[in-house]
Amino acid sequence: MRIEHLSLTNFRNYARLEFSPPADRPGVLVGDNAQGKTSALEAIFYLATSSSPYTTSDRQLIHWRTESDPIPFARLSAEIGGAAGAYNKLDITLLLDPTAGAARFKKSIKLNNVDKRVMDVVGLLNVVLFLPRDLSLVEGSPNDRRRFMDGTLRQVDREYRLAQNEYEKILPQRNALLKRIAERRADPTELEFWDEQLATQGAVLIAGRQRFLRQLEVKARATHLALTGGGESLSLKYLPSIAPASEGDGRQRSFELVGLDLDRQLKPADIQPQFRQRLLDQRRESIGRGLTIAGPHRDELRLFINDRDCGLYGSRGQARTAVMALKFAELEWMRDQLGEYPLFLLDEVVAELDSSRRHFLLERLNGLAQTLVTTTELEIFSPAFLERAAVYQVENGQIRNL
Repeated sequence: MRIEHLSLTNFRNYARLEFSPPADRPGVLVGDNAQGKTSALEAIFYLATSSSPYTTSDRQLIHWRTESDPIPFARLSAEIGGAAGAYNKLDITLLLDPTAGAARFKKSIKLNNVDKRVMDVVGLLNVVLFLPRDLSLVEGSPNDRRRFMDGTLRQVDREYRLAQNEYEKILPQRNALLKRIAERRADPTELEFWDEQLATQGAVLIAGRQRFLRQLEVKARATHLALTGGGESLSLKYLPSIAPASEGDGRQRSFELVGLDLDRQLKPADIQPQFRQRLLDQRRESIGRGLTIAGPHRDELRLFINDRDCGLYGSRGQARTAVMALKFAELEWMRDQLGEYPLFLLDEVVAELDSSRRHFLLERLNGLAQTLVTTTELEIFSPAFLERAAVYQVENGQIRNL
């Protein structure tokens, strides 16, 4: 999978950009801060996911020079090549809606000049994004780790993507009903419908996350062992808030058991009744608190090094190593699911690494995955890497060959 050509109009600090990233060797975007390096990666990520990793406001994506235009807009376009000669053209236009009461932007999506919904095009282009702030996968909140799981799974698993969209619609409606019940403006029996819906969609998410993490762990552990010279072992522990159990060997086996493997993979049909029962058991407490206290929105993922929680006991260096192992594992996992590599985008990551991790990273940027790396200084790259890379200068919203 690769981008043959990227076109941007009024996106961030690009008034107009036409750029063809290299397909068979790493691309390095070098330039001072605020010149457009990160914006180029952000545009590719937006085309892949219809969201930005840096902001939740589409308004911030519009070039500042358009503010005085009658109808400000931005357009992102990519010509995408894939396996067996597949080719697609994806266009996303962000346009100010003059009929809205506030300055709201609407999103228009076309695939090969045919109107589409977001759900129809997510997964057409796949990316793995590596940022310095990804240390939050170890040191940050549970929400950061849930976002990592969801962001990867949404790109490759349509069933998961549909279930998450539905879950995120159902959850606030159930919470609103809980508050009305607490205020004696609704009957508790009204929860039965929403419990069924929430458990059905949530079971798909829990099953998908468990399968993903068990497969990811195998790849992350191998990379982590290579990074540490075989001295440290990385493991992942998924902690769903309802901890469903499966039948096996005549007894219940729970997700809380470290090392729950794929041989005991739970299906959504196994999880759904347990989820529904948990909602029923917690009904009184949920009504009192006015919120749903169990479900995928409360799940957790913990990373362990040599059986010790890295987030609690690991050093900064161990956290960086664990995150790097996760990102390479994510890249390989997506390749297995898709049959081809996704794009690999690294935003100012190399400068954050020590010499050994930097060497490990650069040695593995081998052109198998279309790769773009941003930096403010070329000196941090080895001459051998620069010899096999394509280097571009980014300045004032323009990208040119060096």
